[in-house]
Amino acid sequence: MNIRYLEILEAVAQTGTFTGAAKKLYITQSAVSHAIAELEKQAGTSLFDRLPRGACLTRCGETLLEDAQHILAASRNLDKRIECLEVSTPVNIASSITVASFLLPKVLTELQKQMPKLQTRIRVASAAETMRALQKGTADIAFTEGTEPQGPYQTILLGSYRLYAVCAPDFPLSKPKLTPRELCTYPLLLREQGSAIRDTFDGMLSLANQKAAPVWESVNSSALQKAAEAGLGITVLPELLLADSLKEKRLHLVEIDGQPMKNKMLAVIHKEKYRTRPLENILKIIIAEKGLHSFEQIK
Repeated sequence: MNIRYLEILEAVAQTGTFTGAAKKLYITQSAVSHAIAELEKQAGTSLFDRLPRGACLTRCGETLLEDAQHILAASRNLDKRIECLEVSTPVNIASSITVASFLLPKVLTELQKQMPKLQTRIRVASAAETMRALQKGTADIAFTEGTEPQGPYQTILLGSYRLYAVCAPDFPLSKPKLTPRELCTYPLLLREQGSAIRDTFDGMLSLANQKAAPVWESVNSSALQKAAEAGLGITVLPELLLADSLKEKRLHLVEIDGQPMKNKMLAVIHKEKYRTRPLENILKIIIAEKGLHSFEQIK
C-alpha cells in the first residue's frame, strides 16, 4: 500500500475531480489517474463513479477512504513530530547514589530551563551498575564515581570528595587513631560491594593486607549513617553526606593511618554513540559548571 496513493484518493474525494486533485497536490492529472487505477487494481473494484461533472466515491471507495484517513492522520502527525524527535525522545541517565544526591539535581534543573519539553529517565544505582548500563546502551550518559573507566569512553571530571570513617561520639574506641588492622576489629557498617565508596575503602584495606567483614551492608548511605549515629559501629561515607552530622556532633571522625580516601566524580559517555542535542546540552551544562570552554577538554 502506497501512502501517496491514499493521499491522492483523499484529494479526489475532497475536490470531486481528478483535475482538482492534481492541482491540490501539485502533480499531473495523469499521475492522479495512474494512482487511482493502481488502487482499484489492488482493491479489485471501482473506487469512483466517473460522472460528467466529476468523480464520486463508490461505497467501496468510501470504506477505503475511511480506513485510509486513520493512516494519513498518523502519517501527518509523525511528519510534525519527526523534526523534534530528539527533544521528544527521553534521555536515559544512570547515576551513582552520591552524584545523584549532590550534583545531578543541579544539572537537571538547568537542563529543564533550557529544554522544558525534554523528558529524562533517571536510574540511581551503584557505580558498577551505572557503567554496565552505559556499556549495554540502556543509558546515554553515566554519572559515576571512582577511577576513570577503561575503554571507548570520554569522561568529564566533575570533582572529588573525601571519604571518612565515623562513629557515634560515645562509641568505645581503643585509641583516637586506628591502623587498618585495628579498624577491622570493630563492627563495620559499609556500602555494598560494587559501590565506588566500598571499592575505595576495600582498596585502602588491601594495601594493608586487610579485608573488611561488615556487620551491615547496605545500598542506602543514609541508613548506614543513622546506624552509626545509633552507636552500632563505624561507617565510611562521603564528607558531603556527613557534614551536618559532624557539625551537630551526632558523629565523630575516626582517624585511620595511611593515605586519605578520595573518590573522583565523573560524567561518562560512550565515544562511539551518537550525541543527540539533549545529550550535547547536558555536556555543555556540565562543562559550564566546571569552567571549561570546549569539548576538546574532555579526557
